Amino acid sequence: MQRRDFLNRVGAGAAAWTAVSRQAVLGANDRLRVGLIGCGGRGTFDARLMRGTPADIQAVAPDNYHDGNLDPRLKEPRNVDIAGLCDVFGSRVDRARQWAPQAKTYSDFRAMLADKEIDAVIIGTPDPWHAPMMMLACEAGKDVYLEKPVMYRLAEAQTMVDTVRRTKRIVQIGTQHRSADHIAEAAKIIASGKIGEVHFVRVWNYMSTFWGNPPVPDSEPPSDLNWDMWLGPAPKVAYNQNRLNYRSYMDYTNGIISDYGNHRFDSVHQIMGVDTPKNVVSSALRFNQKLAGDILDMQTATYEYPSFILSYECCNYNGHGLGGRTPGMKYYGMRGPEDRPHGMAFYGTEAALFVDRLGMELYPEPVPPEPGKRFARGAEWKPRIEKFKMNEDEPTPLHTKNFVDCVRARKEPAANIEVGVRATAVACMGNVAYWTGRKLNWDAKTFSFPGAPEAGKYLFRPYRKPWDLVKFS
Repeated sequence: MQRRDFLNRVGAGAAAWTAVSRQAVLGANDRLRVGLIGCGGRGTFDARLMRGTPADIQAVAPDNYHDGNLDPRLKEPRNVDIAGLCDVFGSRVDRARQWAPQAKTYSDFRAMLADKEIDAVIIGTPDPWHAPMMMLACEAGKDVYLEKPVMYRLAEAQTMVDTVRRTKRIVQIGTQHRSADHIAEAAKIIASGKIGEVHFVRVWNYMSTFWGNPPVPDSEPPSDLNWDMWLGPAPKVAYNQNRLNYRSYMDYTNGIISDYGNHRFDSVHQIMGVDTPKNVVSSALRFNQKLAGDILDMQTATYEYPSFILSYECCNYNGHGLGGRTPGMKYYGMRGPEDRPHGMAFYGTEAALFVDRLGMELYPEPVPPEPGKRFARGAEWKPRIEKFKMNEDEPTPLHTKNFVDCVRARKEPAANIEVGVRATAVACMGNVAYWTGRKLNWDAKTFSFPGAPEAGKYLFRPYRKPWDLVKFS
């Protein structure tokens, strides 16, 4: 089928489907038929949790069971079928069929989008495919669960938002912290003033596992891999098996600041009640020349918000992003008894609040001495407020459930397109600041860097033909 014919067919179908969907909302007992685009690890994780049977949750998120029990919210029947599996790598589809044996299979996502039996899609592909797939899915009348980061380049953002709003689709971004109860509670703590004024926030992503594999020569792609379509809008290169580990290559990702930082930037926005910084400056280096890939090993970025400074750090050489751990606490990504790889710290005048995907801890400041006196050596330490700690489960099961509930009710999800775009933009602008080597001011209305023409070339990377399937204004 020619691209023009496909888009014409999709456009006509989208108009009819959208008109019907506004009148007929799926009931709780109606089967929601979901297609998965990208059958790798994350896509499989999302799809099985969206289907949400006890067997699915036990298989991919067993830590959400406690003494055989689940959060009552996760016990509610989803009535979701994984009705379609799509991947350009046939072996991945074959593996996915082990847990979704009744699903139709596709080697081209456009065929899935043209299938009127598919109600919604999960997009779990390399980053350069996110924008065009989401836009085409919306035009085809599909609701979308889109893995983060939302876009590969900043200039894709506004057209993505416009497409979602024009087509009236439900789009949930896979920033699952938005469905974590303790993140919402942290926002209440900050808003209440409990920890005092917060003017400094820190975000870190530290890992002691190097990204990448030893270099290997280019070769012919496997017979069941459509390598040209895997590359899609990205530059044409010869097949190399290491590139399938796409998070190691800046052609397909924006590095650790985007892969891991994106989640925490979104949580900072939620907790601090903000949505965009005023300016940014960044420094970064790649030290490891022995492994394939080109992502940055170390990066710092400093963002100025109206009322606070955000300091971001990533390190690919060490897992101790924050020293010390509270006995009995679980931390996201921990690999040993003492490392604390990822998190956020909110430094208030009354206390510091440390927040992780799986929990949070509050460390109070001491009661100050009487006016005119100093802290006496050996004096009793008295906290200003009560210290506390709490752990929660991995929030993706609730996040995928939120998407299903919102599709049925036709209401905005926890992480809508605007929320997602603003978080990914923070990561992208950090890279642009590094690439230009200067401090950049940010205009959130125009999604541009005023007074910095040299930054313009980093706002968009032209799509490679024939994969320029969508246009950006």
